[in-house]
Amino acid sequence: MKYFCKTNQSTKQLAETILFLKAVSDENRLKIVCFLKSGEKCVCEIVKFLELPQNLVSHHLKILREKNIVKNRKEGLKVYYSINHKNIDKLIKFFNSLTGEC
Repeated sequence: MKYFCKTNQSTKQLAETILFLKAVSDENRLKIVCFLKSGEKCVCEIVKFLELPQNLVSHHLKILREKNIVKNRKEGLKVYYSINHKNIDKLIKFFNSLTGEC
């Protein structure tokens, strides 16, 4: 069975998809992604939603940011997070292609 095309591009995409899946396999990180589905949120809103300490939420956000799952912007002292749709759409498209022909 052919799982993916053996090209440099698909190998890179497979690695990115694996990192994405590992990142969102954590319950709290998946909750963050689901919470951000409704739009951009301030860190303070995410902390309140998860009912976790701010430093732990920041740790999860850092991992999501490093994997390009979320993006952030600063406005004064506040940091706002949103889903990085461009990257997520690319990963989902590749993930879906794993079941099709290359």
